[in-house]
Amino acid sequence: MKGRHVYINGVGFHPFGRFPDKSLKTLAATAALAALDDAGIGISGIDAALCANAYSGLLNGQESIRGETWLRGIGLGAIPVMNVENACASGSTAVHLACMGIASGNYDTVLVVGAEKMFVNDTGRTLAALANSADTEVMGNIGMQFSAVDAIRVREMMAEEDVGAEAFEWITMKNHDHAVSNPIAQYRKPISMEQVRASRMIADPIRLLMCSAISDGAAALVISSQPGRGGVRVRASALTSSPWRLAPGALPGPTLAADKAYAQAGIGPSDLDLAEVHDAVSPAELMHYRELRFCEDGEVAKFVAERASALGGRLPVNPSGGLNSRGHPVGATGVAQLLELTLQLRGDAGARQVPGARLALAHNSGGWIGEDPAVSAVHILERTA
Repeated sequence: MKGRHVYINGVGFHPFGRFPDKSLKTLAATAALAALDDAGIGISGIDAALCANAYSGLLNGQESIRGETWLRGIGLGAIPVMNVENACASGSTAVHLACMGIASGNYDTVLVVGAEKMFVNDTGRTLAALANSADTEVMGNIGMQFSAVDAIRVREMMAEEDVGAEAFEWITMKNHDHAVSNPIAQYRKPISMEQVRASRMIADPIRLLMCSAISDGAAALVISSQPGRGGVRVRASALTSSPWRLAPGALPGPTLAADKAYAQAGIGPSDLDLAEVHDAVSPAELMHYRELRFCEDGEVAKFVAERASALGGRLPVNPSGGLNSRGHPVGATGVAQLLELTLQLRGDAGARQVPGARLALAHNSGGWIGEDPAVSAVHILERTA
């Protein structure tokens, strides 16, 4: 990244799951206070705050000043509070903007909070809200929701790579195994491939247990120009929107974002020690292996057969459990990915720790336009201490 170095000095969260008796304010405040405590600073040490949320207006009735309402309750006022809404990539977009503010010298310490309350005792309302993260004129006219879009993408990959139901079942089981030791995770019980196979078909070949669930939750980061515990530095922060893929062989949005991040960090994918990727449906993780250049086209089946992405493999992916098992409260997801990477690089990840982790990547996508996610974000973190 150009400009001053940027570090993550504190992390905090409210666990992901269903909390019908807790307000969005409570979820966000819990995560924010925990991050401040982890960084060892008070509210007087924060120069600005960025608050990420996608669906509060549709689901909870609060528009426009969401972050201001969250932070006032913990005594944080007067500083700039900026609200960020960018579909499932709201959290990573907020982090991107915080990094820009610090690298440019405008701020020294920024609080980023991502929060979402999706469980409102009306699944239809929540699904309808999610559907608004696509071009509503286009998607509405053809009667498709995200599960159908994901199924089409997965089937295209199946035609190009030697992967099928068994690989999808294994990747789902793998991420549930990873989540067992993650205190933030919504699902902390292992499941078998047989259980995945027996779950209801949603959109062929995607089954129920392959889908991320409706979640409430929050995650927060304290981002600073000065190194904190572990010296976790943001080496790259890249954001792209859906490209016009007019020429044959044009690159998809996630690959464009990843290439920008690798160039910023001055590394290649082979230098990574672990990654968190956006698996809103678990088979999507396999697509991201190619898009993020973890393996070449045609090598996804080999990557899976080697169990390369499991803890203990050569590139563990989603040690947190990913969206599928950790949970996907949309505004919090991108922040939670970076929370996990920070814990890993500090050596604080407990039973899911990747030994000696030094470089880690997070990939977060949001919405859908054309052939790609509407937004793709990639961050690369480095342990410097």
